[in-house]
Amino acid sequence: MNESDLCPSGEPVTGVSKTPAALLQSILVVDDDEDIRRLNSEVLAHYGYQVDTAADGAIAWELLKVRTFDLLITDHHMSKISGVELLQKLHVAQIALPVIMITGFHPGHEFARRPWLQTSGLLPKPYTIADLLDVVGEVLRTGKSSSERMALPPEPSRAPLSDRSS
Repeated sequence: MNESDLCPSGEPVTGVSKTPAALLQSILVVDDDEDIRRLNSEVLAHYGYQVDTAADGAIAWELLKVRTFDLLITDHHMSKISGVELLQKLHVAQIALPVIMITGFHPGHEFARRPWLQTSGLLPKPYTIADLLDVVGEVLRTGKSSSERMALPPEPSRAPLSDRSS
């Protein structure tokens, strides 16, 4: 195993390779937890993606209005604007963008009330670096945008995680 087989934290990642295509893909990572935001962005940058970050949904919305991204990865529970509210803003503005929602609590009730807000992928917490890279790779490979509605997996049967992991 060489240095390129490790994520920034030194953890080995298997089954994922850097590809020239990743170098052209721009991802916006939105999470109000600084540690999660930093780790996700470092891992994605390590694997060749161009990564920008936002500390909350309001900052992300400002970036999305002026920049083009290939993928949005957003936490659900955030101050100011939640992940679902960010999806709503994208829908109203008719911005077709693949979205992966990371959450410790599946917002199935929100999606049931507004079925047009489906995401391209869902990454339930806790997740591994390999899980993150797999979902990102699959969504970018298939090119599914929020306007193409990929069905979410069934709501998890476990209880919601603590506020720190939302």
